[in-house]
Amino acid sequence: MDFHVFDTYVKAKDGHTMHFDVVTDKNDTEKAISFAKEWLKLIGEESSKVTTEECKFCHTQSVPEDIEIEIMTNGYFISKMEGCPN
Repeated sequence: MDFHVFDTYVKAKDGHTMHFDVVTDKNDTEKAISFAKEWLKLIGEESSKVTTEECKFCHTQSVPEDIEIEIMTNGYFISKMEGCPN
């Protein structure tokens, strides 16, 4: 199964940039933005701006089974790249 990766860069409250990918089974930018906002709320960064400027479709790929299960359960997976909390 193919999954869609949305490259996302947002400013955290303290001003640093967080880079992460939103991985989902839907090739839908608005849905990816919604998932990014949901995750940012979970980590206490709900005030971060996320629009089509910050979250853009990047590519389609297959994913390992554990990530696929998370996507099928939650609708998305966040792949933390730089500046994200552990």
